[in-house]
Amino acid sequence: QPPIVGPVTDPGIRGADQVTITWYHKAPYRIMSSMILYKQMTICALEKVYSFSPNVRLEPLEARDTRRHLSEFWQVDIEQAFAGCDDMMELGERMLVYVIGAIKRRCAGELRGLGRELKAPRIPFKRITHREAVEMLRSMGYAVSYEDEIPWDAEEALSGALEEPVWITDYPLPSRGFYYIEEPGRPGVLRSMDLIYPEGYGEAISGGEREYRYERVVERIREGGEDPGRYGWYLEMLRYGVPPSAGFGIGVERLTRYICGLKAVWEATPFPKVPGILSP
Repeated sequence: QPPIVGPVTDPGIRGADQVTITWYHKAPYRIMSSMILYKQMTICALEKVYSFSPNVRLEPLEARDTRRHLSEFWQVDIEQAFAGCDDMMELGERMLVYVIGAIKRRCAGELRGLGRELKAPRIPFKRITHREAVEMLRSMGYAVSYEDEIPWDAEEALSGALEEPVWITDYPLPSRGFYYIEEPGRPGVLRSMDLIYPEGYGEAISGGEREYRYERVVERIREGGEDPGRYGWYLEMLRYGVPPSAGFGIGVERLTRYICGLKAVWEATPFPKVPGILSP
């Protein structure tokens, strides 16, 4: 069971703010935006872990126009000790193909009712680097930086040009959180990957290999302009030592949207929390 409230959560949530609360007169505690730091703790005892994790993020107001952002959502979180990006990409591919195949067999009538012709992707999925993705987008007229996260509108355009899911690898260091490890011999390049759905549905999976060395994590936190003191228990854990690991998260509502061919992610949940819009 993943934590819902804790003293620290994922700082690398790409423009969203964390939700802080007072917890038994102690502040600030945070509602989980991702359990990524807790996954690293869990694999110290269990080599392979997964969870269905609730996430709450104060996404910027412009995120409601993307049709793929919710401020409250669920994701399947996975982490494995002594694993790498290749292991996680292979696992993510098998999971997605299995789920799509099972739904096509069991829910053919429902898919027909939705007018959805769902294709079963072929393994292995194509892989491109972040630099190659940026070059593709620049050729399409998007002013995308080689050093930043790919903007939402550009990612949607890239996704719309795809016929099958594609992995983007080798993200630049400034674009992601301190918990991703750099590629040996390639400073500034992270062992991190995203899976992009085809047909304009955007990001499906995000993950990578974790930085597990105490000194380097502290350095990365400071490089990001944060106080390492915020991450007391996490850094103490790293000081004692944790195994190298890799993992990813896959958004449940986004997966539902893709499978059902829905226009927006808020159609995939009965009580959607759209950024900036109050709802039950």
